[in-house]
Amino acid sequence: MRLSTLVFTMVSVVEVLCLLLVAVLWGCTNPFLKRGTEGIEHVKKENKFHQFLAEVKFLFLNIKYLIPFLLNQSGSLVYYFTLATTDLSLAVPVANSLTFLFTMLTGKLLGEEFGGRRAVGGMVLTMVGITLCVVSSISETESTGQQNGTKVSP
Repeated sequence: MRLSTLVFTMVSVVEVLCLLLVAVLWGCTNPFLKRGTEGIEHVKKENKFHQFLAEVKFLFLNIKYLIPFLLNQSGSLVYYFTLATTDLSLAVPVANSLTFLFTMLTGKLLGEEFGGRRAVGGMVLTMVGITLCVVSSISETESTGQQNGTKVSP
């Protein structure tokens, strides 16, 4: 294996790991964000502006909401930095579909309704699709490096 191929593959592996981190941060925090908003329906104020301020105050003084929110937003930061180097046709489907999977799995661990066999089938198909995207992206990167004539002596 040539060094240039190894370098291109390593960059793709790092990008995939960053997208996986994004999906974990986004997906695992979604059920906790949902739980953190419980009780917001009891916040009542006289006009829309005061209602908005009261709801923001409720959320940001609620540690059950604030910690998952900050973790979720850190996932967004990783995502935007990863977009600078990752092909959009890889980044968007991988991050979004894996987020869905991690949301479902975390929700199940927290006792939420899972969806049965159809949900499991959907998760399997999603994983197959993501695997195809990643393999296709890595092989495209390797062939691009070979076509550009980047030869490095072994």
